[in-house]
Amino acid sequence: MLLAIDVGNTQTHLGAFQGDRLAEHWRFQTRAGATGDELAERLSGLMELRDVGFDDLEGIVVSSVVPPLGSEYRGLAERYLDVECLVVGPGIKTGMAIEIDTPTEVGADRLVNAIAAYEKVGDVCVGVDFGTGINFDAVSADGAYLGGAIAPGVEISLTALTERAARISRIDLDPPKNAIGTNSRTAIQSGVLFGFAGLVDGIGRRINAELGGNARFIATGGFASTIVPFTETITEIDDLLTLKGLRIIYERNRG
Repeated sequence: MLLAIDVGNTQTHLGAFQGDRLAEHWRFQTRAGATGDELAERLSGLMELRDVGFDDLEGIVVSSVVPPLGSEYRGLAERYLDVECLVVGPGIKTGMAIEIDTPTEVGADRLVNAIAAYEKVGDVCVGVDFGTGINFDAVSADGAYLGGAIAPGVEISLTALTERAARISRIDLDPPKNAIGTNSRTAIQSGVLFGFAGLVDGIGRRINAELGGNARFIATGGFASTIVPFTETITEIDDLLTLKGLRIIYERNRG
């Protein structure tokens, strides 16, 4: 099995692949200060819930936006697994040209999503990742990474609102019935869900126009299923997009 690990600022998503098939996947909260030993304990416990053990693994591939954790996963692999650990970063083979001002600046998660989206579509496309931020990653018809846009995410926006407004408390983001909320809860639901849907559509339309008007948008990330139903530019959600991209990169670097 190949273990693909997507380390986000808020959550870490794990996926165990048998060939190109995702056999199991898990999520847990990211902690920037975690050591390799702590990560090994967390991974082992989660995997055992699905009867998967370290002995079943033949390789690990990691994408991390939390710099210290990439090296901790390398140490974990060396100490507990004795398998190859590929950390996405400069020097690895991606199979995708990066046509931005400074290629080394592109986040590992953004590049992985772009690779997976293009592998899925085979044409001009945009990956939209609803994570800590909302990332738009554009790929040309011939498979080059063109850049994109980054907007504040749903979670950090809600946190800022509730922390800075004394009379506003945290709520569940249930779908609003109307744009005009009749109490604080429904007003926030309307503002957040319709507001972020409008943000996504506004940026998406501008990007699509610059790409020629025929781009296919694929959403992923924790809040995709919450926001996408209210958008007009996105018609597809793939919760496993990043894990699939990691598997593709691992295969391109194997051997």
